[in-house]
Amino acid sequence: MRQVAGIVPWDEQEDAHVAAALAWVASGAPLYRTHAPDVPDPHLVVYNVVLSPDGELLLVDHRKARLWLPSGGHVEPGEAVWDTVERECLEELHVRARPTTFGTSPFFATVTPTRGPDVHTDVSLWFLLEVDAITSYDQREFAAVRWLSPRAVLDEPIERLDPHMHRFTQKLVNALG
Repeated sequence: MRQVAGIVPWDEQEDAHVAAALAWVASGAPLYRTHAPDVPDPHLVVYNVVLSPDGELLLVDHRKARLWLPSGGHVEPGEAVWDTVERECLEELHVRARPTTFGTSPFFATVTPTRGPDVHTDVSLWFLLEVDAITSYDQREFAAVRWLSPRAVLDEPIERLDPHMHRFTQKLVNALG
């Protein structure tokens, strides 16, 4: 997958995750979830990291994961990854996805075991998006949404976030200068 190969890793852990994702794709294993919640294991997902005009990040209180996460979801069989970004943004945040100056390529990649009763591995591609405003969201999936500055994200206990959220935020702060 060309998009994964284009990610410039932030640290050794992201470098290992990119290498693992590329090896997984090259193996010919199925990439797309065909049966919820965990078949096949691993499978491909996207995170939509929405940035406000003043640089805040939108996090959602995900009901199933019980974590504050970027919005996003599973890539459907045969679906292009950017199409998933657009579909999930409309479904979950009720707005059109608009890429930042970083474009339509993933900014960050992780390979992470999920939490909960159906543990499996998500290969996650993290995309940066801009929106004008969030006025509604999928309340079946999210208990709440909130905007946080990068400093506020880094101050959040990692146990309440995706386990890679602090690393992602540090990469973002560095990239934005």
